Amino acid sequence: MVAAHERTHTLLGNVKVAIFLGALGYGAVTLGGDPSLLVFASAGSAYLVLAVWHELTLRALTRARAAVQYYADGIARIEDRWMGTGPTGERFLATDHPYAGDLDVFGPGSVFQLMCRARTPMGEDRVAAWLLAASSPADIRVRQTRVHGLRDRIDFRERIAVVNAGARQFLWPGPLLAWAETAASLPGAPARVLVALLAIGFGASLVSVLGGGSAWPLVAILAVEVGVGWWLAERAAAIVEELSAATGAAGLDLFSNVIKEIEAESFTDPALVAVAARLTADGPGAARASVALARLSRVSDWADSRHSIFARLLEWPALFTPQVAFAAEAWRKQHGSRLRDWVDAVGEIEALLSLAGHAYEHPADPFADIVETVGGDAVFEGDDLAHPLIPSAVAVSNSVTFGRDARVLIVSGSNMSGKSTLMRTVGLNTVLALAGAPVRASRLRLNPVSVGTCLRHTDSLHEGRSGFFTEVLRIRLVCGLLEGPSPVLFLFDELLSGTNSRDRRIAAEGLVRMMVGKRAIGMVTTHDLALTEIADVFPGQVRNVHLQDQMENGEMRFDYKVREGVIEHSNALELMRTIGLEV
Repeated sequence: MVAAHERTHTLLGNVKVAIFLGALGYGAVTLGGDPSLLVFASAGSAYLVLAVWHELTLRALTRARAAVQYYADGIARIEDRWMGTGPTGERFLATDHPYAGDLDVFGPGSVFQLMCRARTPMGEDRVAAWLLAASSPADIRVRQTRVHGLRDRIDFRERIAVVNAGARQFLWPGPLLAWAETAASLPGAPARVLVALLAIGFGASLVSVLGGGSAWPLVAILAVEVGVGWWLAERAAAIVEELSAATGAAGLDLFSNVIKEIEAESFTDPALVAVAARLTADGPGAARASVALARLSRVSDWADSRHSIFARLLEWPALFTPQVAFAAEAWRKQHGSRLRDWVDAVGEIEALLSLAGHAYEHPADPFADIVETVGGDAVFEGDDLAHPLIPSAVAVSNSVTFGRDARVLIVSGSNMSGKSTLMRTVGLNTVLALAGAPVRASRLRLNPVSVGTCLRHTDSLHEGRSGFFTEVLRIRLVCGLLEGPSPVLFLFDELLSGTNSRDRRIAAEGLVRMMVGKRAIGMVTTHDLALTEIADVFPGQVRNVHLQDQMENGEMRFDYKVREGVIEHSNALELMRTIGLEV
């Protein structure tokens, strides 16, 4: 398809050049003679037809190239070559979020970059919202059903992917919604009719003057226009300025065309039918959302052109700014109350399509079994869990269970043995499950939990904080989740490593006691084997597991598999010696 469009593009370009040169040559040959106007007219007409054809071909070529890139990106994700491509979602990062920064939810190489295919900020916002907070069990199950139903709709996802191909256009919904939901400030319909009649009257009077008629009607109409213009100037300018600031014609056009593709799709799931049905205006025979937004895009174009020379020349004779303001106000009165519905519906469907695309590209990844427990007990049963961001060819899977055998796992292990990766594997799969997305496992059964992590805690010279104090503040944030309605899944990496062994042992035991008492589940990793003794204090509630290494031919080997019990050796000295340090 791309090759065919490129051939047509090249041919049409050459023919256009040939016509131009032919007409130029004919003019030179007949210069001073009697050139035929029919020849020039025919050449001009042919050139215009070819120019339109050429423009349509270029647009088709751009869409075809976008489609090729869409499938190339999909193959890259399937082959684990996706990192560094697509939106990173870094605008959603917040330092006080209980897990997003620790679990690589956003940023380069993140879950968001892997999953999100949304064309609009509304879709990105919805994907981010699902990744940032657990939904209710009922909502998650419904979302899983919808994602499953959309998984094989490849053509639908492609059509949206190539809409307005060639540019990444954004329309931020917040300012547009604020503008659309603002109360009307211009006078009613009679004033709009008056402004339109004055513009028409000025044009008719000008024609009359040019035909030899009296200039007095023209002067009188212009005087009235000046008065009306001053009367409306401040309010009209404010409306036009606010519309221009809240929109971009290109972004509105993208929004409209995404909706147009959704409107063209037939849905069978009742919930999706209901979502798509929201993309209409009120009343019998009302315009579709895509048509209404296309109209607003044209008004926005006029608003953006108000500072052009042409618009300035028409400012008083045609009352250009009041005309645009009345058109914007009319749109706002007719459709402003529905815009929030349209934004929400597009965000919902784009987010579902993102999850559906991820499910299609990872057919072996199942949906989690979301359960509701009684009495606040948390359940987490994961079989063959693997890290979603590590290439499947090298990712090592482990089975992890909380709540049934023990509420807390203390994970000991040597350096680089995979303790932190194990925690992120548990955390990320939990986030995916509670977003309604497939998980990297053979089976995962859990109930909605509040995830809290403390994995990255370094000192801050700018804030005057030590690494230990930063960690303590983070732990306090996670402990705040214990007062919420959902059970907590906590993940603490190298717990309290910034203090001495005695204080660490006492504080860690107190922290685990509080977590167990609040019926939380979680994992603690440590290098300090004294912390593994905490399992003896809470029999049946806390269990020791470990990851180990082996030294083979002077090289450290890891299998990243979880084993029962406490690690029996350390690799710190061996690791230092392998790089040439005499210790």
